[in-house]
Amino acid sequence: MTNPHDPYGQQPSGQFQQPYGLQPYQPPQQYYVQQAYVRPPDQGMAVASLVCSLIGLIMCFPAILGIIFGHIALSKAKRGEAGGQGMAQAGMIIGYVVTALWLIPVILWFIFVVLAIGAAGVS
Repeated sequence: MTNPHDPYGQQPSGQFQQPYGLQPYQPPQQYYVQQAYVRPPDQGMAVASLVCSLIGLIMCFPAILGIIFGHIALSKAKRGEAGGQGMAQAGMIIGYVVTALWLIPVILWFIFVVLAIGAAGVS
Protein backbone atom coordinates (compact mmCIF):
# COMPACT_ATOMS: atom_id res chain seq x y z
CA MET A 1 0.00 0.00 0.00
CA THR A 2 1.26 3.41 -0.87
CA ASN A 3 1.04 6.59 1.06
CA PRO A 4 -1.61 8.94 -0.37
CA HIS A 5 0.50 11.99 0.53
CA ASP A 6 3.53 10.62 -1.29
CA PRO A 7 2.79 10.80 -5.02
CA TYR A 8 6.12 9.24 -5.98
CA GLY A 9 5.54 6.07 -4.07
CA GLN A 10 8.62 6.21 -1.88
CA GLN A 11 8.60 4.27 1.30
CA PRO A 12 9.05 6.35 4.48
CA SER A 13 12.39 5.82 6.16
CA GLY A 14 13.42 6.18 9.76
CA GLN A 15 15.65 9.22 9.09
CA PHE A 16 14.69 12.63 7.87
CA GLN A 17 16.54 13.52 4.70
CA GLN A 18 17.07 17.03 3.39
CA PRO A 19 16.12 17.51 -0.26
CA TYR A 20 18.79 18.43 -2.80
CA GLY A 21 21.70 17.42 -0.59
CA LEU A 22 21.31 20.27 1.92
CA GLN A 23 22.98 19.87 5.26
CA PRO A 24 20.95 20.19 8.45
CA TYR A 25 21.18 23.61 10.17
CA GLN A 26 24.05 24.00 12.58
CA PRO A 27 24.33 27.15 14.65
CA PRO A 28 27.54 29.10 14.10
CA GLN A 29 30.33 28.20 16.44
CA GLN A 30 31.29 30.81 18.97
CA TYR A 31 34.93 31.31 19.68
CA TYR A 32 35.96 32.88 22.94
CA VAL A 33 39.08 34.97 22.69
CA GLN A 34 40.84 35.92 25.86
CA GLN A 35 41.38 39.67 26.06
CA ALA A 36 44.99 40.64 26.46
CA TYR A 37 45.60 42.86 29.48
CA VAL A 38 47.17 46.12 28.40
CA ARG A 39 49.30 47.60 31.14
CA PRO A 40 48.65 51.29 31.68
CA PRO A 41 51.55 53.52 30.77
CA ASP A 42 54.16 54.12 33.41
CA GLN A 43 53.80 57.48 35.16
CA GLY A 44 56.70 57.22 37.59
CA MET A 45 58.75 60.13 36.28
CA ALA A 46 55.70 62.39 36.16
CA VAL A 47 54.83 61.54 39.76
CA ALA A 48 58.45 62.09 40.81
CA SER A 49 58.41 65.48 39.09
CA LEU A 50 55.29 66.62 40.91
CA VAL A 51 56.40 65.28 44.29
CA CYS A 52 59.88 66.80 44.05
CA SER A 53 58.44 70.14 42.99
CA LEU A 54 56.06 70.17 45.94
CA ILE A 55 58.84 69.18 48.37
CA GLY A 56 60.77 72.08 46.86
CA LEU A 57 58.43 74.42 48.74
CA ILE A 58 60.34 73.41 51.89
CA MET A 59 63.81 72.90 50.39
CA CYS A 60 65.09 74.38 47.14
CA PHE A 61 67.07 71.48 45.66
CA PRO A 62 64.16 69.03 45.09
CA ALA A 63 62.40 71.64 42.94
CA ILE A 64 65.33 71.53 40.52
CA LEU A 65 64.99 67.72 40.40
CA GLY A 66 61.27 68.22 39.75
CA ILE A 67 62.09 70.34 36.70
CA ILE A 68 64.51 67.71 35.37
CA PHE A 69 62.10 64.80 35.97
CA GLY A 70 59.30 66.85 34.43
CA HIS A 71 61.21 67.38 31.19
CA ILE A 72 62.11 63.69 30.97
CA ALA A 73 58.54 62.57 31.71
CA LEU A 74 57.08 65.04 29.23
CA SER A 75 59.34 63.85 26.44
CA LYS A 76 58.44 60.21 27.19
CA ALA A 77 54.74 61.06 27.24
CA LYS A 78 54.98 62.80 23.87
CA ARG A 79 56.71 59.76 22.36
CA GLY A 80 54.00 57.48 23.79
CA GLU A 81 56.36 55.55 26.05
CA ALA A 82 54.70 56.73 29.26
CA GLY A 83 51.64 58.51 30.52
CA GLY A 84 51.13 61.43 32.83
CA GLN A 85 51.72 64.30 30.43
CA GLY A 86 49.60 66.68 32.50
CA MET A 87 51.26 65.64 35.73
CA ALA A 88 54.69 66.19 34.16
CA GLN A 89 53.69 69.66 32.99
CA ALA A 90 52.34 70.51 36.44
CA GLY A 91 55.57 69.30 38.05
CA MET A 92 57.64 71.42 35.69
CA ILE A 93 55.56 74.56 36.21
CA ILE A 94 55.54 74.20 39.98
CA GLY A 95 59.28 73.45 39.92
CA TYR A 96 60.05 76.60 37.93
CA VAL A 97 57.86 78.75 40.18
CA VAL A 98 59.32 77.32 43.39
CA THR A 99 62.88 77.67 42.09
CA ALA A 100 62.19 81.30 41.16
CA LEU A 101 60.72 81.93 44.61
CA TRP A 102 63.86 80.47 46.20
CA LEU A 103 66.25 82.34 43.89
CA ILE A 104 64.77 85.81 44.49
CA PRO A 105 65.79 85.95 48.19
CA VAL A 106 69.19 84.39 47.39
CA ILE A 107 69.86 87.03 44.72
CA LEU A 108 68.70 89.82 47.04
CA TRP A 109 70.93 88.49 49.82
CA PHE A 110 73.89 88.32 47.42
CA ILE A 111 73.29 91.94 46.31
CA PHE A 112 73.04 93.04 49.95
CA VAL A 113 76.33 91.29 50.84
CA VAL A 114 78.13 92.80 47.82
CA LEU A 115 76.84 96.28 48.70
CA ALA A 116 77.76 95.83 52.38
CA ILE A 117 81.29 94.74 51.49
CA GLY A 118 81.61 97.59 49.00
CA ALA A 119 80.37 100.14 51.53
CA ALA A 120 82.78 98.89 54.20
CA GLY A 121 85.76 99.09 51.88
CA VAL A 122 85.10 102.63 50.68
CA SER A 123 85.54 104.38 54.03
